Order: sequence, then structure tokens, then C-alpha cells
Amino acid sequence: AITFGPDDWPFWRGPNRNGVADAKQKPPLKWSDKENIAWKTPIPGRGHGSPIVVGDQVFLATADHSDETQSVLCYHRKTGKQLWQTVVHRGGFVKGGDKKSTLASATLAGDGKLVFANFLNDKAIYATALTREGKQIWQTKVTDYVLHQGFASSPTVYQSLVIVAADNKGKGVIAALERTTGKFVWKSERPKMANYASPIILKADGREQLFFIGCETVTSFDPLTGKKFWEMKGSTT
Repeated sequence: AITFGPDDWPFWRGPNRNGVADAKQKPPLKWSDKENIAWKTPIPGRGHGSPIVVGDQVFLATADHSDETQSVLCYHRKTGKQLWQTVVHRGGFVKGGDKKSTLASATLAGDGKLVFANFLNDKAIYATALTREGKQIWQTKVTDYVLHQGFASSPTVYQSLVIVAADNKGKGVIAALERTTGKFVWKSERPKMANYASPIILKADGREQLFFIGCETVTSFDPLTGKKFWEMKGSTT
């Protein structure tokens, strides 16, 4: 089961998958270096992913070029104290791409028990699952990856699956893996084009659909089976 608390933000675009938080919490609307700052903590390395929040833990991905490590970091939600750092990849850093990009540009995803990370490493995209204590459970190579600008597609969870997209100029795929084992459940090949979007699941037309944009198409999949509901031209590369 996927279980979230009322204040959790478990993956890209949040628990409702629409980028909207619950306004009942009356969040602050103004910030400065002193105003409405509960804590600050330094982050090693670089990353463009967003933090996720599950229970009293904050998780974040980072890539440190000084020792060529890609890691998942965990902090205490109320204090900012670092609880653990797990190195997911050591070495294998891919050279090139846009200098403003990072090797930790995807946001993590959580299902209440596990945390899922997407990293570009050794010219391939890997999905990795960690426990909330930082122990690696599984790691799956999703596809080889031809670097253009970078890699930024975030995973999402749905029922028993974690869904990963890896469009690129080589052989791109969007795929669903078992959350508990990392084994492939379904895989759909994509056009040979660069793309950086993340898959999103929303209820539309009376059914839950996995929407994915890019490669000059807008596509709707059945999130459980990978069957295409429909596809149309649109979006960009």
C-alpha cells in the first residue's frame, strides 16, 4: 500500500499529482534570510531535484563531483539534522551535457516505506530503491542513455509500481517496475529524441491515465499495463 500523512510531499508535484498543497495548513507567504526559516543545513554536491517529505524525514538527491558520488540524503524534518547519506553510485560520471545541469536533477519518490531514485550513471539510467533508513533494496538498469543536455525525469509511484521515463537520442523507454523488487512489469519504447519530462498520473475522462509529454507527442497510457489509450502530435522534443 502507498500511505501518506496529511503533511507529506512524497514525489514530484505532490500527493495529488497536480502541484497544489493543502491550504488548510496556512503556510507562510513571505521569506527572507531570517523570516519564516525554521532551519538551514549545508548540502554536499549539486542537484536540481526537489526535496520530498515523508513523515518526519526530508529526502534529497545530490551529485558530488569531488569524489564522483551520487547519493540520497535524509534530514530530520523538524531540525534539519542529517540522519544519513547513502551513496547510490560511485564513479561512472558522464561527461558533457549542459554545464548548468547536474547529475542529480531528478526528484525522488516515496511510497511510505521505500524511497526511489533515478540517476544517469555510466551512460545508462538506473532506478534504485532505498529503505527509509538508507539501505539499498534493489537497483535496475532501465536503459542505455545518450546524453544531450542532461537527465531530469523523476519517478512516480502508482499502486504496486514505480514508473520511470528515460527519453533520449538512443533508445528511450518509459517503464513500470515492481516497487518491491525492481523487476520490469511493462516497457514502452519511445522515439529517438531528447526529452526531460516526468510522467504524471491524473484521473481524466473517468479513468486514471499516465500522461507523458515530449518527443513531439502527448501520450496517455494505462499506468498498470502500459497500453496506450491515445497519442497525439504536440509538445516539443
